[in-house]
This record gives sequence, structure tokens and C-alpha cells, in this order.
Amino acid sequence: MPQLLETIMLVCFGISWPISLYKNVKSGTAVGISPVFIIMIIIGYIAGISAKLMTGSSSYVLIAYILNLLMVSTNLGVYFHNKSMDKKRGVALA
Repeated sequence: MPQLLETIMLVCFGISWPISLYKNVKSGTAVGISPVFIIMIIIGYIAGISAKLMTGSSSYVLIAYILNLLMVSTNLGVYFHNKSMDKKRGVALA
């Protein structure tokens, strides 16, 4: 039961990442995106994955962690791409 509840939590958090990724790709700008926030989330997911591997409880919960990590990491890549595009267009980032 705890793994099911943890998976539900991860799925609920994870629903936002594809939406964020879509918006970031569509906007084509890095304005308003915090790379520090994204990196902190990535560190959190890596810690969660590490905990699962260290305890040997690598079940379907691990899949949710990995999918979320991939989405957030892709968001970070889009941030750097958009930042590069902003620089070429002369857009000032705050």
C-alpha cells in the first residue's frame, strides 16, 4: 500500500511536467523559467531513485521516478535551448 500511495503522489506531481514542457517548447523563450528550481527538482528525483535502489525496493514506483526525472531533465534542456535563442534575439533574461 505505501508504494501505491507513493506512486499516486508521483503521478500527480508528474502530470505537470509534460504540460510545462509543452508550454516551454511552444513559448520559445526562457523568460520566467527558473533553472535553479528545475535543478532542485532533478536532485530530488535522483535522491528518490537512489533511495529506492539502496533499499532494494525498486518496484513500479521506480518507473514513476524515472519518467518524472526524464521530463524534468528535458525541461532543463529546453530552458538552455530557449535561453540560447533568447540571446540570439537580444531578449534580456531577468
